[in-house]
Amino acid sequence: MGIKRGKVGPLQMTKLPALPPRPVDGQKGMFGRVLVIASSEEMIGAPVLAATSALRMGSGLVYLAAPRSVLAAALTITPELVGMFLPPAGSPALIAVADKCDAIVIGPGLGQSSGAAKRVAQMIRLHKPMVIDADALNILARGKKWPGAFRARAVLTPHPGEMKRLIHLIGRTEVPTDDAGRIELAATAAAAWKVVVVLKGHRTVITDGRRVRINSTGDSSLSKGGSGDILSGMIASLLGLKMDPFEAASLAVHLHGLAGEIAGKKLGRRSVLGREVIDAISAAIRKVG
Repeated sequence: MGIKRGKVGPLQMTKLPALPPRPVDGQKGMFGRVLVIASSEEMIGAPVLAATSALRMGSGLVYLAAPRSVLAAALTITPELVGMFLPPAGSPALIAVADKCDAIVIGPGLGQSSGAAKRVAQMIRLHKPMVIDADALNILARGKKWPGAFRARAVLTPHPGEMKRLIHLIGRTEVPTDDAGRIELAATAAAAWKVVVVLKGHRTVITDGRRVRINSTGDSSLSKGGSGDILSGMIASLLGLKMDPFEAASLAVHLHGLAGEIAGKKLGRRSVLGREVIDAISAAIRKVG
């Protein structure tokens, strides 16, 4: 990635990372296995959007672990997913499945029950590429300090409200609205927690504490429920292809914004649904090569 050197703070990266190659003679086992963990019976849309976007980004296999009561309904939305009944909270069976996958998404459609908290605790102990979003972020925010057992190679994707709940863990209380303040806060959190932080919003900030990229794509076409879930799946898909987490997040955020713009031009910015952003991912990919 190109570099723009500032006087202080992380290096600003300007060049977009390249998509991983996709051989003509490839087969599904070559393109990553992603696991999406859902545990709420009330919120099946969010994990399905995340899992479907991972497929559209090119993942070879995407597993959806969901409660038995809703799994069949979820699979009628995207039958290409590999469905599995969610094991009981704390069960080693979930670890066994996660170990076979290349990347994990936890948070969309997770809920904040005690069982959900146990599943978050299980996953963050794994040294795995992982996207942590939504309710998983809120579960982490309930702690008095960052978990000492955290080993995941994680990308955290908070919107400003979720970030505000998290930042007591670095002794902060407010999320700035200006670019410089957002960069400083996100970079401080990323360095302290040893993760990549994607601070969402207009001009999304992506940083690992050493590097930062300010995203320039996207518009109000994405201002609807489900957009963040779609981004989580897109990042996980690239993580499953062994991309560096900062570069995977940078590229996925760019493509996500571009897909939103493409869908907005077709349908009008106020009318775009999440499924139509997913449908536009392929056109966004073609634009970046």
